[in-house]
Amino acid sequence: MSHYLEFFKQFRTTFETTGAIAPSSRFLASNMAEPMKRHQGPKKVLEIGPGTGAVTREIVKQIRPEDSLDLVELNEKFVEILHNRFDAERAFQEIKHLTSIHNCPLQEYGVGEEYDYIVSGLPLNNFPTDLVSEIFQAYFRLLKPGGVLSYFEYMYVRPVRKVVSRGPENERICQIDQIMRSYTSQYRIRTNWIWFNLPPAWVQHLQKTDSPPPLIEQATPQEQSS
Repeated sequence: MSHYLEFFKQFRTTFETTGAIAPSSRFLASNMAEPMKRHQGPKKVLEIGPGTGAVTREIVKQIRPEDSLDLVELNEKFVEILHNRFDAERAFQEIKHLTSIHNCPLQEYGVGEEYDYIVSGLPLNNFPTDLVSEIFQAYFRLLKPGGVLSYFEYMYVRPVRKVVSRGPENERICQIDQIMRSYTSQYRIRTNWIWFNLPPAWVQHLQKTDSPPPLIEQATPQEQSS
């Protein structure tokens, strides 16, 4: 309960980077970690925006002695909570020596690193267009060939915002939609619908192939409204 209360507090004070009113449900968390469950051999896992560790708890179950886990979290209070969990909770304690927590933006992290699995809880629909583009570029810079990216967004948020928003906000949402569609159309392997979450969410699973990431041309407001 303390994690829920802290999450709600951070939602109220840092909505742009928190983006949710409650931690992810165990159903959403389990689906986010699902691709790595069948992995053979050592694996490197990166979680981005773990918050209070709701999804981390499911990832922890999949970490073996030959694996490594990195967490990148911008919110300092969440970083403190994550350190406390790795110090105090048994399942977290058992893999603490395989885990590193990084308090920094994703764009500044991991030069030269490559991961088999990236799990992201970043609230992309809240961000400026340029930042969303930078984040997707970072995702695919950090993924190994054949690696899998899993991220979620709340159902129908973007479609509804595209209809009800006007002016610069509508332009921002349309451009984010264009960026995300360009990646999902090229790399998506499946989408899962998670109804038992607050709010319900879609989980997107993308796999990096040999083809280069898409070149995205920003549409003009006139093109977006057509």
